[in-house]
Amino acid sequence: MAITSANQLELLQTAEAVAREKMIDPGLVVDAMEESLARAAKSRYGAEMDIRVSIDRKTGKATFTRVRTVVEDEELENYQSEFTVEQAKQYMADPVVGDTYVEEVPPVEMGRIAAQSAKQVILQKVREAERDRQYEEFKDRNGTIINGLVKREEYGNVIVDVGAGEAILRRNEKIGRESYRPNDRIRCYIKDVRREQRGPQIFLSRTAPEFMAELFKMEVPEIYDGIIEIKAVARDPGSRAKIAVISHDGSIDPVGACVGMRGSRVQAVVNELQGEKIDIIPWNEDQPTFLVNALQPAEVSKVVLDEEAGKIEVVVPEEQLSLAIGRRGQNVRLASQLTVLDIDIMTEAEESARRQKEFEARTGLFMEALDLDEFFAQLLVSEGFTNLEEVGYVEIDELLVIDGVDESTAQELQARARDHLEAQAKAALDAARELGVQDSLIEFDGLTPQMIEALAKDGVLTLDDFATCADWELAGGWTTVNGERSKDDGILEPLGMTLEQAQDLVMTARVVLGWVDPEELVAETEEADDENADDGDEQQPEAGA
Repeated sequence: MAITSANQLELLQTAEAVAREKMIDPGLVVDAMEESLARAAKSRYGAEMDIRVSIDRKTGKATFTRVRTVVEDEELENYQSEFTVEQAKQYMADPVVGDTYVEEVPPVEMGRIAAQSAKQVILQKVREAERDRQYEEFKDRNGTIINGLVKREEYGNVIVDVGAGEAILRRNEKIGRESYRPNDRIRCYIKDVRREQRGPQIFLSRTAPEFMAELFKMEVPEIYDGIIEIKAVARDPGSRAKIAVISHDGSIDPVGACVGMRGSRVQAVVNELQGEKIDIIPWNEDQPTFLVNALQPAEVSKVVLDEEAGKIEVVVPEEQLSLAIGRRGQNVRLASQLTVLDIDIMTEAEESARRQKEFEARTGLFMEALDLDEFFAQLLVSEGFTNLEEVGYVEIDELLVIDGVDESTAQELQARARDHLEAQAKAALDAARELGVQDSLIEFDGLTPQMIEALAKDGVLTLDDFATCADWELAGGWTTVNGERSKDDGILEPLGMTLEQAQDLVMTARVVLGWVDPEELVAETEEADDENADDGDEQQPEAGA
C-alpha cells in the first residue's frame, strides 16, 4: 500500500468515519495514522532513524521526513538520527548543538505486515482516545444518579450499559436479593470512577446512603432548590432507612415537603428502593433532641449526653425498650449512624439500679480513702462529688455548702484526699519502674502516674514506644465491618483519655523526639482547617459513620 494521490483523501475520510463512530476528535485519529505510518517507514528505512510523518488536514497528503539532531562529539551515539557540528556543516550553515535538520524522504510501500502493524497502532490509539473521552465524561458525573440498561449478570455482578460505556454494579451494592434480566432498565448512583489500565471503571451502587439522598433531590423540588437540606442519611438497604432534613425557610415544613401529598414523594423513593421503609426526621442542632427524634417511633424518657466520649445514654420505659432497639437492633443502629454517637439504651429500672450501684461504689471509695463514716460519705456523693480529685482540689467554698462542714473539716477532707492521691501516684510509679519504664516516659508532660503504669503493663516503656502508638490504641475506638460496629478498647480509655487528647499527646511526643517538624505540623493543621472550612460551605448529605 502506497500513499498516492488516489487515496490521500481516503485517509481523512477514514479518520472522520472512525471519529464519528467512536465520538472522539478526528485529529486524534489522524495523529494515530501519522504514528502508524512513521512506524512502517522505520521498518523500511531502519529503526534507528527518526522518521516522522505529517498528514495535511485539508488535502490528506502524507509527508515523510527524516530528522537529525546536532549533538556534541562525545555525545554522539545514534549515527542515523544524530550528527556532530562538523558533520552538520555539509547540510546547514553555522549549525549549533540542539539544531535539527529535516529532509524529506520518499513515501514507503507498505507490505502486508507493515499495513497490519499500522492498523494495530491506529486501533490502539483510537481505543486510548475513547477511554480518555469516557473517563472525562463520567468523572464529572461521580456522585450523581444514572439510568442504564442491564447487559448481563456475571457472578452476581451486574454489567450496565450507560450509553458511552459499561459500568458495574457489584453484588454487595445491590439491594437485598435483587436480580435483573438483560435489557431491564436500572437506576443507580455513580459511586466511583477510576482510570485503570483496561479503561475507565465506573462503579455503581444502589445501597449507598447518597443514592437515597439523590432520589429525594429528584422527587422534592425544595431539596433541589436548596430550601430544604439533607443533613444525614442512614440506611439498612432494602429494609429501613432514616433521613434527617432541615428547612431554611420557616414557612416550609421539611418533613411534610419530603412526604408529599398523600405520601406521593416518599412513596416514589420507597418504590425505587424495593419497599425500603423510610423515617423522615427533622434535624436539630441540639444532639439530645435530635436523638429523641432519630429513635422514633419509640418514646424516650431521658437522655444523658457525654460529649467528650461521644456517647449518649437513653432511658426508655420498659414497654418501649424493644421498639427503641428495633428488630435485630436496627432502630438504634440507624439512629447511631444518623447522630454519629454511641447509644446505650436502658430501661428506667435498669438506670435506677445502675445509679444505685454507682452511689454505693462512690460511697465506699470515700469511706475507705478518707476514713469517713457511711453517712458523711453518702453526703459527699449526694452533693455531686464523684472522685477523690474533686474533693482534694475543688474550691473550698464548694465543701462549705455541705451541712455540718466547717472550714477546718473541709481542710481536713482535702488533706486526706491529697495524701491518698499522692500515695496512689507513688505506688503507680513504683510499679511502672519495676516493669522497666524509662525516665523519658515518666518525665513526659500529660501522662499521670496511673497512665504510665497502664502503659508499662501493655509494654509501652519508653517515649519512643509511646510515639509509635495510634490514637485509638490509647483512647479506644470503633471498627465497622459489613455494617456492624465493634469496640476497640484503649490502653488509657479506663483512665478518661479521649481521642483528641491521645492525638495531641502522640504528636507532641513525635515533635519532642524530632520525628516531626513543628513548623510543618502547624502548616498542615492550618491547611486542614481551611479544607474543613471549604467543606462546610458546601451543602452535601452526610452518611452516618
